[in-house]
Amino acid sequence: MPLNVGDTGYGSVAGQGLSSSGAAGSSETDALLVPELGEEGEREQEWRPMSKEELEESAGGPAWRRLRCYLVVLFWLAWFAMLATAVAIIVTSPRPVATPLTWWQKSVFFQLQHNLFTGTPPAGSGAVGALCDHLAYLKSLGISALILSGLFGPSNATESWERSGTLPQVQHLLSKSDKVGLKVVLDVCDVQPFGAREDVETKEAWDATQHTLRFWLGQGVAGFLMCDTDAAYTEKSLMLWRGVLEEFSREDEERIVVVKQTRELLPLLRVSGQQLNVTLVDVVLRSVLPASPRPLSARQVTDAIETHLQTPEDTWLGWMVGGKAPSDLRRLLLVLLMTLPGTPVVKYDQLYPGQGGNGSQYSDSTYNFKSRHSTVALFSSLSHNRAREEALVFGNFTFLPFNVTSNMSSSSPPPLLAFLRSWGCVHFLVLLNAGPEPQGLDPNWAPRLPEAGVFVASTAMDRLGAVNLGTLALRPREAAVVKLFEPGSYS
Repeated sequence: MPLNVGDTGYGSVAGQGLSSSGAAGSSETDALLVPELGEEGEREQEWRPMSKEELEESAGGPAWRRLRCYLVVLFWLAWFAMLATAVAIIVTSPRPVATPLTWWQKSVFFQLQHNLFTGTPPAGSGAVGALCDHLAYLKSLGISALILSGLFGPSNATESWERSGTLPQVQHLLSKSDKVGLKVVLDVCDVQPFGAREDVETKEAWDATQHTLRFWLGQGVAGFLMCDTDAAYTEKSLMLWRGVLEEFSREDEERIVVVKQTRELLPLLRVSGQQLNVTLVDVVLRSVLPASPRPLSARQVTDAIETHLQTPEDTWLGWMVGGKAPSDLRRLLLVLLMTLPGTPVVKYDQLYPGQGGNGSQYSDSTYNFKSRHSTVALFSSLSHNRAREEALVFGNFTFLPFNVTSNMSSSSPPPLLAFLRSWGCVHFLVLLNAGPEPQGLDPNWAPRLPEAGVFVASTAMDRLGAVNLGTLALRPREAAVVKLFEPGSYS
C-alpha cells in the first residue's frame, strides 16, 4: 500500500526550504546551505578576489599615489643626508698636510770622488768623459743631483782653469748633466775666490766674489757647498750670495747654498730686522759619524746613530756618513741615509766600494763585482721607494726605543735601533742591528702599531714578502725597512 504523506507524493519529504514546486529550495539541485539574510532581509554579498583591472583602478587612487610620493621623497632625503654626513666626516677629519718641497728637498745627492778633476790616474779628461757617459745611468738609479768636489784648490780662480784647459771639461759635464736632468752643486770649501778673505773685506774682493758666482751660475750650476769654517760663512757675505743666487733662480729651479757642518755647534744664520726671519742657508750637511783617524767600533757607530736619532732639528738637514766605519756596516749606513728625514748625500766610494782610490774606509780589494752589484741594487731600491712613498719624504720621524740602553756598559753588545717614518696611515719601520749577534724586537715594542708588514728592503737584498714583527730577528750587521699594515690589509 502506497504511503502518502500529505500531498507530497511518494518519496518526497517536505521540510523547511523544500517544496514540490519549481521554486527555490524545491529541487534536489538547489544549494543545501542558503545564505543568511541581512538585517533588512537581503542576502550578504559573497567575497571574491579582485581582478587585475580592479587592482589597477584601486592602486591608481589618490590615497595610494600620495603614499608613494611620500616614500620616494623620504628615500632621497635619507640618501642625501647620508651623503652629506660622509662628506662632512671626510672634510673635518684630521689629515696630514704636505708642505710643498723644493727640488733639493726631494733629491738624492751623489758626491763624486775628489781626484776626478785633479789629473791623477784614473782621473783626467778620460775620467770626465766616462762620467758624462754614465750620467743617464746615475739618473736611472734615482740620483737627482751631483756634488762636484775637488774642482778647486785653495786659490784656484776661473782664469787659471781657462789656462789649464780644465774649464771646457767642466762645461761639457754641466751641459750633459742638464740634458739628462741632473742638478750640479759645486763644492767650494776653503776656496778664496768664492768669499771675502778674513783679513781683507774690500769692494774689490766682493766684486771678485760676485763675478765668480755669476760665472758659474751662468754655466748652469744649481748651487754651492761651503764649510762652516769658511770666511764666507757670515751673515754679511751670505746676504751677498743670496742676492746673486736670486738673480738666477726661477720658480722651478731655485739655486741653493749648502753648508757642511764640521763644528759641534753651528750658528743658523738668518736675516735680521725683518718681520719674518729667513734662513740664509738652505741645507745643513751633517755627518752621521764623528771624524776619527781609525775605523769606529760597532758600539761607537750605534752610539753616534742613536745620538742623531734622538736630537730634534729645526732646519733642513742633509746626511752623509762622514767618519770611518767598519766595512761590514757600509750597507747599514746606506739604509740609514736613505730613510732619515732630509736630503741624503751618498759618496762615490759608498756606492762603488773598492774603486775610490782615495784612501776611503770602504776601499777593499776583496770587494768583488757581485758585492758591488748588490750594493747598487740596494741603493736603487731605496731611492725608488723614497721617490714614490710620501712617508719617506714628507713623513714624520719617531725614534722607537725598543731597548733600554741607559744601563748598558761599553762592552755590552750594541742595541737594536729603530725609527718610524709615518704619513697618514702609512708607516715605515726601519730597523738597524750593528751588533755581532742576531736580535729580535722587544716583546713590549710599540703596542699601538700593527705587527704585520712587508719587507721593502734589507741590506742583503734577500728579505721578501710578508713578515710578523713578533717573530722577526735581524741578522748581525743587518738593516731592514718594513712597511707596516693592519692584518688583512694589503695597501
